[in-house]
Amino acid sequence: MLKKMPTDESNLPLHSSADQLDYHIPVLLQETIDGLHVKADGIYVDCTFGGGGHSRALLAQLGEKGILVAFDQDEAARKNLPTDSRVIFVPQNFRHLQRFLRLNKITQVDGILADLGVSSHQFDKADRGFSIRFDAALDMRMDQRQKTTAADILKQFTELQLHKMLEQYGEVTNAKTLAKTIVQQRGLMPIKTIQQFKQAVESVVKGNPQKYFAQVFQALRIEVNDEMGALKELLQQTPSLLKSGGRIAIITFHSLEDRMVKNFFKTGSFSEEVMDDLYGDKPESQFKILTKKPILPTDIETRRNKRSRSAKLRLVEKK
Repeated sequence: MLKKMPTDESNLPLHSSADQLDYHIPVLLQETIDGLHVKADGIYVDCTFGGGGHSRALLAQLGEKGILVAFDQDEAARKNLPTDSRVIFVPQNFRHLQRFLRLNKITQVDGILADLGVSSHQFDKADRGFSIRFDAALDMRMDQRQKTTAADILKQFTELQLHKMLEQYGEVTNAKTLAKTIVQQRGLMPIKTIQQFKQAVESVVKGNPQKYFAQVFQALRIEVNDEMGALKELLQQTPSLLKSGGRIAIITFHSLEDRMVKNFFKTGSFSEEVMDDLYGDKPESQFKILTKKPILPTDIETRRNKRSRSAKLRLVEKK
C-alpha cells in the first residue's frame, strides 16, 4: 500500500541543490521514492538521470552497500553527478539497459525508475533547439552523438511520414495540411532554424500559435530521439532484469507513452487486448499492478512546476 502524500510543500523536492533545480525539477519525487520501496542494500537504476533529483533521493534511502546505476544519453547530465562511490554512470540511452548492466556485472536489480520528461535544462538552452521561445538550429537531439536532427526530419520525410508523425506524436489538428505545407515550402526556402520553420508554416497555424508550435515541436522531438521505440525496448527488458519483489516506477508525459506502459504492465504486450493461446488462456502478466490509476501531481506541485501538469506515475512489482 502506498503512503498517502502530505499536502504541504516541504516535501518538494528532496535532496536537490539550486544547481540541479535549475537543470530540472524532479517530478512526483516523493511519490516515486515511496513507491519504489527502496531496500538499503539494493541495486537501483535511474534510467533518466538528468539533474539527479530522483537519484539523490534514492541515494538517501540506500545504505553503504547499495548501488545506483544512472543512465543518461545527454552528456550535459554528467556535471550533475554526485561524488559518491555507490553511483555508476552510464552515458547511454536506456534502451541499452541490459547490455550496460551486464558490462558492470549486474544481472538483476531491485528497482527501475524512468522519468520520461524532457529536462528543463534542454528546454531552456537555446542552442539545443527544443523550445519555440528561441531562434536556433532545429536540432532537438538528446544525444549529440547521433546524426539526425529535427531539420533533417523536415527535409527528408515524405508528406505521409510527416502527416503521421504530427498526428500521432503531436496530436496536431491539421496535421495533413501542415505536412503538405512543409513539403511545399522546403522546396522554396531553407528550413534549418526555428524562425525559418515558423515563417514557412505561418499561413496554416491554427488556434494559439504557442500551443500549436509546442505540439509540433513535441512531435519532432519524439521522432528525432525515437522516444517511443526506446521506451518499448526498455519495457521489454524489465521482466528479466527485475528481481522478484522488485519495483518499477515510470513517469510519462504523453498519452501514447502512458498507454504503452499501462498495457505492458497489465498484459506484457503493447496491445490493448492480448490474444488467447491455443488452449484459450491469456498470458499472465509478470507484474503486480500497484497503481490501478496513475498517480498525478498535487495542485501544489503543478502550481510550483507547470511542467509537471501532464505527468503520470505508474508503479508495478515483479511477482
